Amino acid sequence: MTQPLRFALNRMVAPRLSLPAFIDLAVSLKADAIEIRNDLKGVEIEDGTAAQTVRQLCAAKGISVLSINALYPFDVWNDERRAQATKLAVYARECGAQGLVMCPLNDSGDMRTQAQRAVGLRTALSELAPILREHGILGFIEPLGFEECSLRRKRTAVDAIQAVGGLDVFRLVHDTFHHHLASEHEFFPELTGLVHISGVEDAEAPLASIRDGHRVLVGEGDILGNAAQIDTLLSTGYTGFLSFEPFADSVHGLPDIEQAINASMAHLQKSLT
Repeated sequence: MTQPLRFALNRMVAPRLSLPAFIDLAVSLKADAIEIRNDLKGVEIEDGTAAQTVRQLCAAKGISVLSINALYPFDVWNDERRAQATKLAVYARECGAQGLVMCPLNDSGDMRTQAQRAVGLRTALSELAPILREHGILGFIEPLGFEECSLRRKRTAVDAIQAVGGLDVFRLVHDTFHHHLASEHEFFPELTGLVHISGVEDAEAPLASIRDGHRVLVGEGDILGNAAQIDTLLSTGYTGFLSFEPFADSVHGLPDIEQAINASMAHLQKSLT
């Protein structure tokens, strides 16, 4: 793999920065795309920042908005979810985002059978498709590898997308963390619209015990096989962005996040050369 990797920054990589500072961080790192979130207190979107403000700030620095992260739980469809999806779709269109990340229910109290979950997934996709089409955005489906999640594997999502005729508006998020947790071996580069990357370095933790708090930047100690996953995706046709999404407080508190991300970029580029 010799071509430069296309990196992006998910807002989770630096949730304490202001939006202008976050955009400047992306510029400094030569990452020309970002993802914003609706689940972080005190920053956009939760703080009331207008979509046009996001669009203008990004356009001024040549930065693209990949997604809003996320509609949750997208696969439990009701009037509340419809209103939430429509509101986020409007914001995505107005801020210039390519799509909306959609995460499934992750709740150990979910008593639905697998058959009921499958029906719920297809119902949600059928209802979401026209909303996405109307607003000219994509729906990025992100399976979560946790054992209690209602949608753990990309294969299940692909089958549902095909069943509802949604190949025009739905894409997959390949999250290297969740791919590993789900012990998934299938890759769908032709349907992958976005890749989230993060590393885990706690080699002693049982797989089922690993959570978002373990997720750091990808480095030498990574146990998730990020480099191998990315190599498989790129060598089979994926040409999109690799978006950093570490959840660990240890990353959020780094005194020099730019240097740390730059080191992770260099590590991955070297690993894939």
